[in-house]
Amino acid sequence: MNWDESVGRFGRSLSNAIRYPFESWYGTVGFVLVTFGTYILLILSTMPEFALQMLADGLHWFDYVLVSLTESVYLTNGATGLGIIVTYALLTGVAVVNAVAQLRLVGLSGATSVSGVLPGLVASGCASCGAGLLAFLGFAGGLTLLPFDGTLVQAGGLALLLFFLGRAGHPEQCVVSLEESQ
Repeated sequence: MNWDESVGRFGRSLSNAIRYPFESWYGTVGFVLVTFGTYILLILSTMPEFALQMLADGLHWFDYVLVSLTESVYLTNGATGLGIIVTYALLTGVAVVNAVAQLRLVGLSGATSVSGVLPGLVASGCASCGAGLLAFLGFAGGLTLLPFDGTLVQAGGLALLLFFLGRAGHPEQCVVSLEESQ
């Protein structure tokens, strides 16, 4: 198999993986819930101390915190920074719905097939918030060592998430062809 065929197969597999959550109402609802939950977590993790202090005073501050941190991300990182967070949230929603579908179809005994998307979820969780996660872990000083304020780490995490989604493909379709199995 040549390079063009491999890239074409990967593109179709990635497209199938991204379309899967929208094939049923359950998948779409799951996608929306996970996407919003991920977006909220990523935005809150951009300034964890601010978020924790405000929310400790009461949940009535939640909308203010969410809007002000979204604005802060936009003002400090521009549309690219906010776009990375939104893209992470969207792809994480797809990855979680696909992973749940794979677990539902093959069960825990076939967990090796789920391994196609789990590394992408890990990449999503660690690299997506970039600076926020480092601050949560107490490595805020490490931010000074990252080029472009961790944007390259975030872009690398997005690439990993896309790679593992493309590798896993549609949860209800086998991605191994007869030619590859011989």
